[in-house]
Order: sequence, then C-alpha cells, then structure tokens
Amino acid sequence: MAISRRKFLGCLTAAALGSSAVGSSVQAASNKVFKGHPDSFGVLHDTTRCIGCRQCEAACNQVNQLEAPEKPFDDLTVLNERRRTDEAVYTVVNAAPGKRFVKTQCNHCLEPACASACFVKAFYKDKTGAVVYDEDLCVGCRYCMVACAFDIPAYTYDDPLTPKVTKCTLCRPRILEGKLPGCVEICPKEALTFGNREDLIKEARRRMARKPGKYVDHIYGEKEMGGTSWLYISDVPFDELGMRTDLGEKSAPELTAGALGAVPIVVGLWPVFLTGAYAIAKRKDKVAREEQQDAVQSAVAQTTEELNDQMTKLSDRLTKEKEKAVAAAEQKGRNEMKAELEAAAQAAEPEDTDHDPKAPEGPGKEE
Repeated sequence: MAISRRKFLGCLTAAALGSSAVGSSVQAASNKVFKGHPDSFGVLHDTTRCIGCRQCEAACNQVNQLEAPEKPFDDLTVLNERRRTDEAVYTVVNAAPGKRFVKTQCNHCLEPACASACFVKAFYKDKTGAVVYDEDLCVGCRYCMVACAFDIPAYTYDDPLTPKVTKCTLCRPRILEGKLPGCVEICPKEALTFGNREDLIKEARRRMARKPGKYVDHIYGEKEMGGTSWLYISDVPFDELGMRTDLGEKSAPELTAGALGAVPIVVGLWPVFLTGAYAIAKRKDKVAREEQQDAVQSAVAQTTEELNDQMTKLSDRLTKEKEKAVAAAEQKGRNEMKAELEAAAQAAEPEDTDHDPKAPEGPGKEE
C-alpha cells in the first residue's frame, strides 16, 4: 500500500529535524565503493546474433503486463526509428548501420546512479543483480531520471493519482522463481545469454578468442560507470550502435561523493518545499472544484433556459397545428354536408320527361 501524504510529510519533517545529526554519516557512506554482489546475475547481449525480430519486446510486454503498443510487434518498420524506453515500454530494439540491431533496456549498474541520487532509497541493488525500484518510498522527485547516464528511467505522467518511475526489472520475480528473464527465454537466435555475471564475462572472452577479428576487443558494461549487469559484445565500435562511449569507468557514487554531502540539506528543505507544493495543489484543486461547480451550474441554467424556450416553441407550434387541423376538419365537414344537401335536393326533384306544357293540370281537366 502506498504511503499516505500525511505519513510521508511526517517522516520528512522528522528527517529535517534530525538532518544535522545524520550529515556526517551520509558523507561517510558516500565514500564507500560497492562492487556488486559476487553471485549476482546478468545478461550478455551478442549483437552479432540479433536479427531484430522484436520478440524480446513482445515477451517483455507480456511478462510485465504492459499496454499494447500502437504498432504490433510484427511491424519491423519501427526498427528504423530511434526509439527509447518509456513508461509503457521497458525494452526496445533499434537498427544500426550494416543491418545490425541492438537491444536497449536498464543496464542494472553495479553501483546505480539512480540509487545514489535517490535520497529516500527508492532504488537499490538487489543480490539477483537487478536494480529494484520501490514505488512506496518514491516521492516523485525524478532525480533518478536526471542521474541515469543511459537515459532509462521513465515516469508515468498520465497517472495523476499514483505516478511512478518505470524501467526494466531484469524480470526479478521470474529469477526468484528459477526462471529466465522473458526476453532471454524467447530469443530465437540466442543473442541473449543469462547467467552469473562473472561467467558471462568469461563467455564473452571465449567467443572473442574463438573468432579473432570478428568482435571488437571490448565488453561493454564490464567497466562502464563502474560496471553493469547487462553486458554487450559487438563486431563494430559501440558508438556505431548508438551507445555512449564517453562514460568512463568510475561509478556514479565515486563521481558524486562530494555532492552527496548536501543530501541532508536537501532532505531538510524537502518537507518545506513539499508542504508548499501540497498547499498549492490543494488550493488549485479547490479553485478547480469551485470553477467546475460554477461551470456546471451555469451549464444547467443555460440548458434549462434553452429547454424551456424549446418547449414553448414546441407548444406554440402544436397549438397552431391543432388549430389548423380543427379548421381543416370543420371545413371538410361543411364541404361534405353541402355536397350531401345538394345531392338530396337533386334526388327530390320530379321527373318531367312526358310532361305537356299545354295540357290542363289538376282536377278540372277536360274529359
């Protein structure tokens, strides 16, 4: 269950009161280097085997119960677009020059930048190798989106009630059940290999040694940003695949150790900011409700007036039509009565076919 606003604000207020006490411990913690869990898992993506079938996208969509995309997964024209992950798409496959394809998703860094930037610890590195997100702790600051060098975390802006950050989960629930990640399981060309991260690095080197000259002599993710659980090998330089090659080997915590000393100050100021934002939001909601009520009342009044006007016009029209119908019926009755009288009069006249106008009439006629 998500934490309530009141509980959250209370926790932050308590944090603000104790910020001076925890300042030194936070600074000290930021100088520690975490090298990952020794037995954590990862995925090796051999880009030379990827055929751009998008079946990994379909599997990810199904496993995570995401919304269906606008274009179906068998529509391969989207491969030529420069796509990135978003709130409803946890992985994408993009085409690269030379009929090559590369899959993009959260790389699950050994020392995640998103976790180092999150002052409420909504992100953490799990023993499975996955970078886990806890939406119950998230305050929606979206520092993780800014911190990620791979531009991965997305935000559900369209969900006003329970917005959250979304990204690839490494199919952690499936791993805990002893299953493969959905994308790995469905890949028809075994372009994706799941296993212990150290074993995957050894496997990558074996492939390079077996086919000298085929692969670039570099395992992307082995050391980038302190190392990632998602690893890549390729037959062309990684920048040609659209991947960043300017990241260096230092992890995010090493790069931000000094800056993280300001976190207690941020935590102390955050309740003030959030309380103000909450008050503004409540005021905005109240004004919106009042405006909505006024608009509804105005609309009802206008509709009632229009309805009364239409009813009056309808009544007048019906009255006129009724009067016309009555007048027409009366006229028709008069016409029919006149016709009947004329017909009766004609029927009552004597027949004078053999009548002699010179002959005497009546009892005094000659015999």
